[in-house]
This record gives sequence, structure tokens and C-alpha cells, in this order.
Amino acid sequence: KGPGRPLTPAKERAEILAALACVDFVIIFAESTPLKLIGALGPDVLVKGGDWAVDAIVGREVVEGRGGKVVAIPFVKNRSTTATIGKIRGAAASAGEPR
Repeated sequence: KGPGRPLTPAKERAEILAALACVDFVIIFAESTPLKLIGALGPDVLVKGGDWAVDAIVGREVVEGRGGKVVAIPFVKNRSTTATIGKIRGAAASAGEPR
């Protein structure tokens, strides 16, 4: 994720996602990719951020092989962590705060 990232700890992000009515289950995994987990769970739908091409999403073959769907969702303008950090740094710079 890069230096100082993620801003919100995994447990808190999981709680936010689990609160959504459309979410059945949230799992935090330690491996570098979720391939083993996707294979074990066999989800019907696999969703990844729009910065990934569908054909590059880890686990796509597993999900599609079972008849499932893989979706790359588009970003919402100015709603990314990177944009939020930029706004905070810009406000701090305007106020004369050190970065």
C-alpha cells in the first residue's frame, strides 16, 4: 500500500464492510494474494477496484470457472485515500504546517 498506508486498520475496515447489508462475510488475510482463500470459499462474485483490469484480478479463473462473476468497480472521483491525503496535505500547506 505504500508508506503510512493503509490509514484505517484492517479490523476497522472489515467492520465497516461487514455493516453493509449486501455483505455476507469479511475475511482479513495475511498472504500476499487472496488466491488460496478464493479457492477455498468459491465466491459467486469477486470485486476489485477499478485500477485492476478484470483479466489481471487474482482468482478470476477460479470464480469464472465456477460460473461466477468478476467485476472491477470504477473509482468515485475525489473519494480515494490518495485524494483524501492530498486534501489534508494541501490544507496543512495552506495553513503553514510542515508536511
